[in-house]
Amino acid sequence: MAQTIVKTVKSMLAEANADIVTLSVEEAMSRHGREDVLLIDIRDPRELEREGAVPGAFHAPRGMLEFWIDPESPYFKPVFGEDKQFIFFCAGGMRSALTTKTLQDMGLKPVAHVAGGFGAWKAAGGPVETYPRDEGKKG
Repeated sequence: MAQTIVKTVKSMLAEANADIVTLSVEEAMSRHGREDVLLIDIRDPRELEREGAVPGAFHAPRGMLEFWIDPESPYFKPVFGEDKQFIFFCAGGMRSALTTKTLQDMGLKPVAHVAGGFGAWKAAGGPVETYPRDEGKKG
């Protein structure tokens, strides 16, 4: 018997985008480096190695985020307990939209994501560094 998908990725993205804050790449760039903001790159490490990374962005692989933000999880990362705005991005904006919706539903706030993701960041001339970074740097 064939699988019956009751919710498509397209419908999930529409629901997420209707309920979350989406920043333009220019808005994200204007917040880059602020003490009260943390840019979070949810791309796979291979994507970062291939394309580069945003300087100062925290790398949090998509598959671990729910565990990393939950203070009751053994995988909790204290950075997610800080009083900051969390701005998520992926390669093109789809994974980060779904992520932002999920984490917002879990109670993380304030959260937003970057329209167009890292691709838009690079196209707009945003700073990019090689990955992996030197030891001791954030991410």
